[in-house]
Amino acid sequence: MAEYDFDLFVIGAGSGGVRAARMAAGMGVKVAIAEDRHLGGTCVNVGCVPKKLFVYASHYAESFEEAAGFGLTHKGMEFDWPTLRDNKTKEIERLNGIYQNLLVNSGCELINGRATLVDAHTVAVGDKQYTAERILVAVGGWPNIPDIPGKEHIISSNEVFYLKEFPKRALIVGGGYIAVEFAGIFAGLGAKTTLAYRGDLFLRGFDNEIREFTAKEVAKKGVDLQFNNNIESIEKQADGSLLATMTDGSVIEADQIMYATGRNPKVQGLGLEALGIEQGKNGAIVVNDEFQTNVPSVYAVGDVIDRVQLTPVALAEGMALVRNLYAGANQKVDYDLIPTAVFCQPNIGTVGLSEEQAREQYDNIEVYKSEFRAMKHTISGSEERTFMKMLVDADSRKVLGVHMVGPDAGEIIQGIGIALKAGATKEVFDSTIGIHPTAAEEFVTMREPSSN
Repeated sequence: MAEYDFDLFVIGAGSGGVRAARMAAGMGVKVAIAEDRHLGGTCVNVGCVPKKLFVYASHYAESFEEAAGFGLTHKGMEFDWPTLRDNKTKEIERLNGIYQNLLVNSGCELINGRATLVDAHTVAVGDKQYTAERILVAVGGWPNIPDIPGKEHIISSNEVFYLKEFPKRALIVGGGYIAVEFAGIFAGLGAKTTLAYRGDLFLRGFDNEIREFTAKEVAKKGVDLQFNNNIESIEKQADGSLLATMTDGSVIEADQIMYATGRNPKVQGLGLEALGIEQGKNGAIVVNDEFQTNVPSVYAVGDVIDRVQLTPVALAEGMALVRNLYAGANQKVDYDLIPTAVFCQPNIGTVGLSEEQAREQYDNIEVYKSEFRAMKHTISGSEERTFMKMLVDADSRKVLGVHMVGPDAGEIIQGIGIALKAGATKEVFDSTIGIHPTAAEEFVTMREPSSN
């Protein structure tokens, strides 16, 4: 039997890699994990966690304005960017330390440096090589920046959390989660914000009514939405500002231009080609249902396999892999009915099929909707509205999809996601007594379908 330095060598200490390494080490497996940037990966350092902190910050100015209707007034409010930026960084550094302790205390050997594949059982970090019975690649993704004139002036989600100064004018390009969320962040913190997207409407893949409703609400917050428009080139001006020439012939001046146009698997220089590991068109590592590549000793999980780019999915994949390899399980990750949220303003929460998907897959669909001004805003003076939608298979009565745009949508949809995973019917929702007065109770009081 071959002797290896480790039973499992994990490349990448992001969500999926850390979870797999910790679980395996806890089972007595000899594990090493290598990371060349930040412990915790994208989510902890330049993703979900700092983004959510910025989202919280961006709500305060609006909340202060709304407070006047409730008799609370304020004077001299100012936003200090360095305070937010540096307090966020302190929190991330605290989390980095927690991740390090979790790994070391579980028995993992933590190696600082970029790991590359040498052969099916060997990994190199710097000038040192390590052998392992199995290798897990969990290196995540990297922002995609197009090759346009002036691209050196563009920032991505990697840099936005560490800006020296907060911009007075921000131009964001993209139509996905990150673009829409940062449009709300910049606008909420006081920047004149433009969001440009080359398509007809942002958030492709979401329910169309949800997309349309969200666009109206985002525009209410002061974001200049420019659909069917894109940047052709960027020039830096003498005063340091940026001049973006757009495809429609217009010119937009900005102090900061951020691209959020997708992320590609971070596989460059990893050594996949030398081993003949199969990859997709965008470089994604191709794996089977057991997360095994065509090289039997090499596995991959998380954003690098480009199935569903969400932190909880990477965690689920890492856990399933370890249970199958080291605990004799036969676990498959269920990618159906994954709840998700977009932390724009107002938030989007969604689980299950969109109306377009439901009509493609089922013959007889009932659609239930509710749109209203939240109770809070009857006094706050805000014109923000909430929208809810439920899709039901009229034959089986099974609820196929639930969608919401409004405050705390993610919190609400998480609970509804459990109901859908359990196979809840419309009658189950109808027989559930609501919590009053809440927005969430609308989901158990929508009695009449709006269309068939």
